Amino acid sequence: MEMVTRFPGGARVDTEFGPYLVRMDQPPISGGLGLYPTPFEIFLASIGACAGTYVLAFCRQRDLPTAGLRIVQSWERDPATKLVRCIHVEIHVPESFPDKYLLALIRAAEQCTVKKHLEIPPQIVVNTIVDVADGADAAAWPEKVGT
Repeated sequence: MEMVTRFPGGARVDTEFGPYLVRMDQPPISGGLGLYPTPFEIFLASIGACAGTYVLAFCRQRDLPTAGLRIVQSWERDPATKLVRCIHVEIHVPESFPDKYLLALIRAAEQCTVKKHLEIPPQIVVNTIVDVADGADAAAWPEKVGT
């Protein structure tokens, strides 16, 4: 699969993949309009949403009620680096939820693919590609960019 990110104006970025379009922005303090979540907020949201997907599947497989079930996520930042150092994912269940499944819900949430990728992160390789316009003389472009 390929994802393509474009820049529709201001501080906005739109990422397309398959039939989907994810719109993102920056808050006004960072030069955006705050119309959409930031890329980092979407990243954080993907953790709770992924855990929730596994919790929901667990409940559906056992015909357990999901009314009142929710994931609440929070995080702590390192004061020196401002980076997130701990993410808390809480599975809130109603009082009527069977106690015998509480630990199993945690195990289900821990199967989250996003969480697993954070535990063993992939290498991220960033490159610059010069696109030659259709019909342009490719020989006119330098052999190496940035030299």
